[in-house]
Amino acid sequence: MSSWRSTILENFVPNVAKLTLVSDPDCLLTEEKLAMGLRDRGFDLIEFNDPMEFRYAYESKYRSIWDRGEYTDLVVVLRLQNAELESLPYDLLQAGRKLSFNLGDLFPNLSYPVIEKLDRGLLDLLYEAQRKSPPDRMGDNTTKDFILRHVFGVAPELISTEVELLRFLLRLHYGNLAIPSMLADRLVDVFESSGSFKGWSLSQIIPDAEQFFVFIQERWPIFLENLNQANQVKEDSEAYGLKFQGPVILPFDHQDIRVYIDNLFVEGKLTPVDLPGMDIAKDSWVLSGISAAQSDGEGLRISRLFEIVDTADLSTDSRYTDWIAFSMKWAELSALIHTASNARYKKRYSEIGQKLNSCFADWLETHYASLINLPPSTPAMLHHVPRHLARSIEDQKNKKIALVVIDGLSLDQWITVRNIIQKQNSDLVLRESATFAWIPTLTSVSRQAIFSGKPPIYFPSSINSTNSEEKLWKQFWQGHDVPKLEIIYKRSLGDGDAEVVMDNLINPAHTKIIGLVIDKVDKIMHGMQLGAAGMHNQIDQWCRGEYLTSLLNYLSNHGYEIWITSDHGNVESIGKGRPTEGAIAESRGERVRIYPTPELRSQVSSIFPFAREWLPSGLPDNYFPLVASGNDAFVDEGKLIVGHGGVAIEEVIVPLIKVERRTQ
Repeated sequence: MSSWRSTILENFVPNVAKLTLVSDPDCLLTEEKLAMGLRDRGFDLIEFNDPMEFRYAYESKYRSIWDRGEYTDLVVVLRLQNAELESLPYDLLQAGRKLSFNLGDLFPNLSYPVIEKLDRGLLDLLYEAQRKSPPDRMGDNTTKDFILRHVFGVAPELISTEVELLRFLLRLHYGNLAIPSMLADRLVDVFESSGSFKGWSLSQIIPDAEQFFVFIQERWPIFLENLNQANQVKEDSEAYGLKFQGPVILPFDHQDIRVYIDNLFVEGKLTPVDLPGMDIAKDSWVLSGISAAQSDGEGLRISRLFEIVDTADLSTDSRYTDWIAFSMKWAELSALIHTASNARYKKRYSEIGQKLNSCFADWLETHYASLINLPPSTPAMLHHVPRHLARSIEDQKNKKIALVVIDGLSLDQWITVRNIIQKQNSDLVLRESATFAWIPTLTSVSRQAIFSGKPPIYFPSSINSTNSEEKLWKQFWQGHDVPKLEIIYKRSLGDGDAEVVMDNLINPAHTKIIGLVIDKVDKIMHGMQLGAAGMHNQIDQWCRGEYLTSLLNYLSNHGYEIWITSDHGNVESIGKGRPTEGAIAESRGERVRIYPTPELRSQVSSIFPFAREWLPSGLPDNYFPLVASGNDAFVDEGKLIVGHGGVAIEEVIVPLIKVERRTQ
């Protein structure tokens, strides 16, 4: 077999059985590429998790099709651990054939407790390694070593120098490789037992990218000082007040290390430092890490970001994680373009953006539906976020959680927000990631998905309103055994004194779950006439008022685990004409139109070539969006707007931030 997916897909032949029941405790069928393979063969997937939700979708969508004598291949996935197919309803068991898949069958000679912790996107490398070098039966440690060598490309026993260790850590954390904690622990054990790296804070910097970047950040000015003083530097680490153990001076100037360090500064993961009196050549590789190195520091960074964007290898075959990683770099570039006097870059930026968003829209048409049923352990979509948070409190019953939704905040605008928060309170650690909004990227669709923890197909009656959010939020958490009186929801925030608002809203001793909506950015957007630059300027002014930082401080001081996200982003667009359609559209946005039938939608889409007829994946019946791609809009010809509802990167991929307090 060519891949592990092939061993599963061979069991799915169209038109063999209209209903297939699958026990999938390891979430294999919902892996992105496998889910695509099933859809390509004509199979629909539906997860059996909540019996009421399942029954609604099953009866309304599939039973009605079968009752009309039509055919569709349906796969019901049961992926609860230790759950047997026999626990499914009797009518399903009578009608469906039964299959079962698990990691133990795919990797029979590897330790199951180890491989189950791996991100499913890494199974390709593991399966290929197993095929080329079939291993004997392995225990936990030998399985860990096998995975480290063949999946993460590291043989820890062969790393013996500081350059080799630093190069590995940079490749690991810069590449966003999700290393499970048990593998990180194994690396720590091997390195420490070798005796080669005594004094390194390995248990902190191997498993935690944020801690590693802090480690690099505090060593950088010492390296520069040493460079400037011709190797006259103190060897006593206490003289520098260093948080981490390890060598005072790291080998940043090694040729294998330089490129990583440069990219980390360019992409905003490290912050340039200001060292007065530095005598550095204008063409030195260290310039990106010195804040006052040259007059056109922003220009240098923009040029380097353009190089990174230009070399991005994205296509319709890319994984969703590739787009998320790229979107973080694109956001850094966008923020610089929109916040500085960089008009000379605007044309190049717009041309690249058009090409990127065209590719992204093509990718979405093929891949988007496969994201819906991914496991929430790493939220790929917004409705996964509360499910991810709910899992985190299963083993920590006393944990308190606050979810802050900044309505309409795009990823590049988050960069502006982040930079101000870090200046206002350097003790707040912002762990950055991103996730996919619901399409169409409308508040009533995507924000309700956040607070309900469900795809929009499950709230058809309120799809055009946000008035049910509080009810949906409380229903979700009550379903996870949190008493109603311990759950709070509040919207229309963003002005005034945040601490006073929170004092009047919650009782920190009893309130366990908080859901908050800050709508300030959305209000700025709907009144914006100065494009993306105006958005950043207004958001910057709002953030300087410290409302958001004050709110985060309050929640952190009262022991809440804080998450920040957005329901959708926004994008600067130019009008290409307003449809003259009378009342046939049920919703008439600047970047999206909603129609009750595909026929009515087609009448309008034929006139507007920039628009795409969006397949209603996860959406209610009779809900057919016509979405704008690129930077075009359904408004008067030539009119400049900042809008949302379409399928641009800036609208669809939104920030997902975990806020922590820095430990001393």
